[in-house]
Amino acid sequence: MAEQLSRVEERLHDMQLAVPPVAAPVAAYVPAVEHAGVVYTSGQLPFVDGELQAVGKLGAELDEDAGIAMAGIACLNAIAAVKSIIGDLDRVTRVLKVTVFVASAPGFTAHPKIANGASELLGTAFGDAGVHARSAVGVAELPMGSPVEVELVVAYE
Repeated sequence: MAEQLSRVEERLHDMQLAVPPVAAPVAAYVPAVEHAGVVYTSGQLPFVDGELQAVGKLGAELDEDAGIAMAGIACLNAIAAVKSIIGDLDRVTRVLKVTVFVASAPGFTAHPKIANGASELLGTAFGDAGVHARSAVGVAELPMGSPVEVELVVAYE
């Protein structure tokens, strides 16, 4: 019998997206931890089926549209990490904080636009519960040459 989709997963399905299996850690950490009704994810990269979808820096090897797409993929992996802890994504009562790290070439300043790839996905998937605080941070390098990394903090009941 097929698994019943949560309302969150139904919304993702309407966007032709599905929550993937949790991405395997690339070092000594776990994808997410829970404490006192809050799930904290580790930084998630834009992996699909174990393959990093792009490498390079925004403003050099990658354009803004690619960065936005990569932020969405990384965010979907962060959602998968949340699901691995709480099971049913409908238990999320609020996305509290999103941090998006953007590997940037010198002079690149569109970090907030790249982070919208994650923020807009969360808004669509979680509705009002997806409205969140956010940081969009430019960095020199990310693991494996990834252009973005996304971490979430969510409350659930």
